Amino acid sequence: MTKSLVIVFVKNIKLGTVKTRLAKTIGDVGAFEVYSELVKITEKATETLEVDKRIYFSNAVVDSKWKNEFKTVQSGSDLGERMLNAFQDGFRDGYENIVLIGSDLPDINAKHIMNGLKALETEKVVFGPAEDGGYYLVGMSQLEASIFTNKPWSQPDLLVTTMLELSSKNIKFYLLSTLNDIDTYEDLIASDFYKSNLKLQEKIQQLND
Repeated sequence: MTKSLVIVFVKNIKLGTVKTRLAKTIGDVGAFEVYSELVKITEKATETLEVDKRIYFSNAVVDSKWKNEFKTVQSGSDLGERMLNAFQDGFRDGYENIVLIGSDLPDINAKHIMNGLKALETEKVVFGPAEDGGYYLVGMSQLEASIFTNKPWSQPDLLVTTMLELSSKNIKFYLLSTLNDIDTYEDLIASDFYKSNLKLQEKIQQLND
């Protein structure tokens, strides 16, 4: 067991349930293909990390992903409760620094995650801001449950609202570099991830011809 833990939240890759905003433009199959590629990127970003990892799937454990890592299913009525429960489990099991990431970031790599863990050596809370106003990474060196309660999930003021609340409690936090996730067709076509993936481009074009 290491003193640090990386938690990865993964949506089970099923037609009609992933990247629903993107699916409105390129269809359920297209969104499925995009999300499948993003999960591969997330898996690659975490596979070389020399810290413990826990993979939390939305509905059911997928044995073919993150082989030899701890895998389980998220529990809770909304995203905040599910993240809070995952952090509580980690701290209860003795981890000192915990970061949680999603699985829909085309540009994430091991350095972003390690920078988050490093920040927790001096700060209580760390965020990786997303361009849409949310965050792609949240980390803590001790549990601050308020981060996950009564928050505007999937809204553009999520991170600002969370930071203002922490500041009002005099809780310091650290911000990593901002990354963009893929939620819309505009996000997709503007990303280097899509521009450099000719196979994915061909699939999307074929599906929408």
